[in-house]
Amino acid sequence: MTQADALKAAAAERILIKDGAFGTAIQGAGLTADCYRGTYDLAKDQKGNNDLLCLTRPELIGDIARGYAGAGADVLGTNSFNANRISQADYGAEHLVPEMNVAAARIVREVADEFASRDGRPRFVAGALGPTNKTLSLSPDVNDPGFREVDFDFVRDVYREQAKALLAGGADFILIETVFDTLNCKAAIAAVLDLAPIMISMTLTDLSGRNLSGHTVEAFWASVRHARPVTIGLNCSFGAAQLRPHLAALARTADTLIMAYPNAGLPNELGQYDEAAAETAGQVREWADEGLVNIVGGCCGTTPAHIAAIADTVQNAKPRTVPAAPRRTLLAGLEPMVLAA
Repeated sequence: MTQADALKAAAAERILIKDGAFGTAIQGAGLTADCYRGTYDLAKDQKGNNDLLCLTRPELIGDIARGYAGAGADVLGTNSFNANRISQADYGAEHLVPEMNVAAARIVREVADEFASRDGRPRFVAGALGPTNKTLSLSPDVNDPGFREVDFDFVRDVYREQAKALLAGGADFILIETVFDTLNCKAAIAAVLDLAPIMISMTLTDLSGRNLSGHTVEAFWASVRHARPVTIGLNCSFGAAQLRPHLAALARTADTLIMAYPNAGLPNELGQYDEAAAETAGQVREWADEGLVNIVGGCCGTTPAHIAAIADTVQNAKPRTVPAAPRRTLLAGLEPMVLAA
C-alpha cells in the first residue's frame, strides 16, 4: 500500500487531523537574530527566516512538530514554507535551500515515526511548498501590465529543487499550499507531478471567494484537477466561519479528499489572532456536521491547543463522502465552464 492509499483508507474511516502553524509557535519562542543565524556566515539579517531554523534550531522545530503530533495530528507539515530560492533571496541564503528542505523533512519524519511507533497509527509527512513572493499572473509594475519578475520555467525549476530535497528528507507528499496565484500552482504541479503524490491548498484574498489571480474555488479546481491531487482544499485566508461557504462549493465539486485548515479567526489591529481554541473547534465542527471535510487542521494563529480541540470535537464525526468524478467537460477561466453534461 502506498502512502497515498494509506491516507485515503484512514480518511474513509474518520476525519483526519492536520497540524497547526509553525510561525505562531516560532514567534512565541522569542528568538534573537543570532538564534536564527546560528553559525552560518550570512551577510543579511536572518531574523524572521523561519525556514533557516531547521538548520540552526532543529530541536525547536522538532518540539513544535511533536506538540502537534501529541495534540492528535495525523498529517504533519514541514517548516519549509519559504525554503525556496526565490524567497530565500531576501536573506541571501539561496545556497542553503537543499539543505534546509532535507532537514525540514527529516525533523518531521522522525517525529511522525516516533508517534506511529507508540500507537501503530500512521502519521503522514507533507512537504510544504509556499507560494513564493513572486507572481506569474500579475505584473508588479502598474505601468507595465505585461512585465513579470519571473517566468514559468524558472518557478517550476525552483519548486522542483525544493520538492526533491523534501522527498530526500522523508516527506510522503508534496503540499502546494496557500495558493494565491493559480499559475504559480501550475508551475509547482509541473515540477512535482512525476515525483510524488500532491496535496493542493488554495487561499482566498477576499470574501467573494477568489484568489489573487481571480479564480473562484470551482474554477481553481477545474484548473488543477489534472494533477489528481490526493487532497484539495483551502487554508489561511480567514477563520473557519468565513471559509465555510467557499469550502462547501469546493466540497460539492472536487472528486478527491478535502483538507482545510483555517486561521484562528481574523487578526486584530496588531496582527495577532485572538480566537480561542474552543471557538475555532466549534466552527470546524460545523464543517464536519455538513459533510464538507476529510482532513482538518489550523493555519495562522493556531496552536497545539487549537489542534487538540479540533481533534476532540470531530472525533466521532463522519468524514465527507468523496463524490464520483462527473462525466462532463469542465474548463476554467476565472469561472468554471461546463461544455457538455
